[in-house]
Amino acid sequence: MKIETVINAEIELLTAIKKSDVMALETILHDDLLFNMPDGQTITKDFDLLTYRSGKMKIDFLEASDQIVNIIENTAVVAVTVSLKGAYDNNAINGVFKYIRVWKKIGKNLKVIAGSCVQLA
Repeated sequence: MKIETVINAEIELLTAIKKSDVMALETILHDDLLFNMPDGQTITKDFDLLTYRSGKMKIDFLEASDQIVNIIENTAVVAVTVSLKGAYDNNAINGVFKYIRVWKKIGKNLKVIAGSCVQLA
């Protein structure tokens, strides 16, 4: 696995999030995904996709910076800072978040198998 492949997968993921592209997210996220939200809630792929399908999640601005990629065999761990503006269930989201995502090569594709994010002060 090459770092460029992981960086491209991250770009594809962030683009899908910005556009609320459920079809792309369906492909990118692993069926058994677990993701820890800033409030401590652990969500699944199905829950995440439902927030986009229902229109509850709206992203107005998303910009990534300070990306670190570590590759460990057929798995990649990405730490990235994301500036985000939008709304979830009509509640404003506006801040800088630190994400960690775990990508795994499954067949020919990279999929997000786990992740977490915290809001930075």
